Amino acid sequence: MKINQQEFIVNGTTYIIRSAIHKDAKVLSEIRLQIDGETENLDREKGEAFIDVQGFEELIKSDTENKKNLFLVAAVHDRIVGFSRCEGNLLKRFAHKAEFGVGVLKDYWGYGIGKNLLKESIAWAESNGIKKVTLNVLETNEKAINLYKKLGFKTEGILQNDKVLSDGQYYNTVVMGRFHE
Repeated sequence: MKINQQEFIVNGTTYIIRSAIHKDAKVLSEIRLQIDGETENLDREKGEAFIDVQGFEELIKSDTENKKNLFLVAAVHDRIVGFSRCEGNLLKRFAHKAEFGVGVLKDYWGYGIGKNLLKESIAWAESNGIKKVTLNVLETNEKAINLYKKLGFKTEGILQNDKVLSDGQYYNTVVMGRFHE
């Protein structure tokens, strides 16, 4: 599905959030790889589960056509610096919910990009009959957890010893959800 483009100005930086389009595929493939290497907050290490340009082209096409999915990008001066996806489910028992995921280049942390991608996704979900948005977050990512709570998400569970990070230690994943009546 698509949304109308929105503009934001945060800490002196102007950026837009818009739906992903076909020509974004090459840049998305590159920045996803970069983002995966910049943080351990995500599920993948750099290079794992790589999506090439064609893969992103197919993802963008299917997300645009599917009313249960939303693929957004954030761009500063026409340069994509972050993205998010909401992926719904076509099974009737789960058709009321979508799972949210986000990635932002480290140089652009602190500008509310992740927050605004999520807020736009929540607005889209609420206006399209999606009652529940879910997400997973690493237990040590307190900044994200606090943001999610401010936006109405509640902790629904903890996946114990779910991830092993570069320090060799096991970490929990926090499962969170936001239900809209």
